[in-house]
Amino acid sequence: MKNASIISNVILGAAVIVLFILHFTSRPAPMSSEANLEGTVAAAGDIVYVQIDSLIEKYDMFNDLRSEFSNKAQTIEEDLKKRGRSLENDIKDFQTKVQKGLITNLQAQTQQQQLQVRDQELQNYVQQKQMEMSEEEAVIYRRVFDALSTYIAKMNTEKQYAMVLTTTGTPGSILYGDKALDITDAVVAGMNDEYIKQKTGK
Repeated sequence: MKNASIISNVILGAAVIVLFILHFTSRPAPMSSEANLEGTVAAAGDIVYVQIDSLIEKYDMFNDLRSEFSNKAQTIEEDLKKRGRSLENDIKDFQTKVQKGLITNLQAQTQQQQLQVRDQELQNYVQQKQMEMSEEEAVIYRRVFDALSTYIAKMNTEKQYAMVLTTTGTPGSILYGDKALDITDAVVAGMNDEYIKQKTGK
């Protein structure tokens, strides 16, 4: 029984988890949320926009969730490596016993079947953890966008903007926007205030 494919599968699974970690931790540090608060002069009836990438980086809830996610991903990564090393050692021990004739053919067949079952279970476990992390990542972004939608609706009862658009770092719905109509920092400041109130129960 070959153990190279088993270990490579575990390493691949751990590598995917690492990619999730890097996805959340390799972003550049956000600018101060004070940057454009005074520069926003949009009035009622204007069409304004929010820079999603910038908002996410400055939003405290996202940063808290990202930290929790990264810690969990690192724990899973270590767990996968530990399980992989344990199975690898057992396979090597089995191969040594077979080569030295220390077990009967019947025992060899039984142990090989057991190792194959463990191999499959480990592969299933790796896939399960990959799916869980992918789902958690999606939930994090849904929570952020839900908070954004809720806050925009609340804010606009006072501001009365005609329309609020979004833009990202990649080509999207807005190719150019006057900075005076960029309400990103004002929105982030308000959302962070709301989040702090939720955390403190006030």
